[in-house]
Amino acid sequence: MGSVESYESKSGRRYRVRYRRPDNKQTDKRGFRTKREAENFLASVETSKLRGEWVDPSRSRVRFSEIAEAWYASKIRVKPTTRSGYRNSLDKHVLPEWGDVRIVDIDHAHVQSWVARLSTTLSASSTRQIYLVVSGALAYAVRDGRLARNVAADIELPRLSKAERHYLSHLQVHELANGVGEWGTLVRFLAYSGLRWGEASALRPADVDLANRVVHVRRAVADVRGSLVFGTPKTHEQRIVPYPSLLDEGIATHLATGRRHDLVFSTREGAVLRGGNFRRRVFAPAVAKLQLASPDGFPHITPHDLRHTAASLAISAGANVKILQRMLGHASAAMTLDVYADLFPEDLTSVSIALDRAARDSFVGKPWARAPDGGPNQSQ
Repeated sequence: MGSVESYESKSGRRYRVRYRRPDNKQTDKRGFRTKREAENFLASVETSKLRGEWVDPSRSRVRFSEIAEAWYASKIRVKPTTRSGYRNSLDKHVLPEWGDVRIVDIDHAHVQSWVARLSTTLSASSTRQIYLVVSGALAYAVRDGRLARNVAADIELPRLSKAERHYLSHLQVHELANGVGEWGTLVRFLAYSGLRWGEASALRPADVDLANRVVHVRRAVADVRGSLVFGTPKTHEQRIVPYPSLLDEGIATHLATGRRHDLVFSTREGAVLRGGNFRRRVFAPAVAKLQLASPDGFPHITPHDLRHTAASLAISAGANVKILQRMLGHASAAMTLDVYADLFPEDLTSVSIALDRAARDSFVGKPWARAPDGGPNQSQ
């Protein structure tokens, strides 16, 4: 058990708390103005030691910037694009606000107030991503024994609103493929395979099985601050994805030219196709022309909407959620259902119709017994 004792200072009487750390070494903390304040501190120390939550105060006096950089350096398993996002959040928003603050001086109310300010000028998604950097760094400090708890936990965050998705019909996919000229096969491939842009632009001829009409998704390429970085697919899992026979001729043509530079889809010079360049120079102009030419209008879409289109067309063709999950490379079927819940309402109706048909077929020619109230007796 520790002790409290008084001493004289230039500012008057002050109190010192002497106590032993969990390693049994004695230490003290001085400067308390009242004895009660010192006793309360001692009680909190003893309680935290009993709970295994004691933190050496000297280790909590580091600047947030030091902890944030250590946390960032520890993120060795995340994708390059994710690391780039962390770096951008740190440099642009987090370190200017918290970099020079000691982690022990950061409290829940200040973090909540800061998040609320961010949400007035940034989107809900951006605010959440920036907050996750702060929370992640403070959680790292807890694991490192510098803080007893993460004061950024349980922060109220802005509500995410689901972005409107656009799904093309088979005819619209055909029109768009014709509209992009030499890139028609790529548009059709994205719309019927559901590959992410980085996965499609990293495909090698060796990844294509023409006989079975499947591609092996083994890697992806990302544009990280102007530098191309090759790595594993988003979920780090390789997968096999089918494509329809209507792509046979186009895929074979791309393979014939792609073998020279080991990419199925590339620029005319054999370089990696960058999504931003393709969207700006090829895709957006083609969509704009279709919007002007189509009497019924054409949706304002991006290349990523072709992935959503693939999900829509697969579901309409009868693919179940598990098959769709594997095709799209989602981490779980639950994630697929969450992302594409709007595509399944008709399935709910079909389930009720199928149940009704099966029930009626099971008692053909057997009239239902009547319940005392005149209705069907469902126990029969």
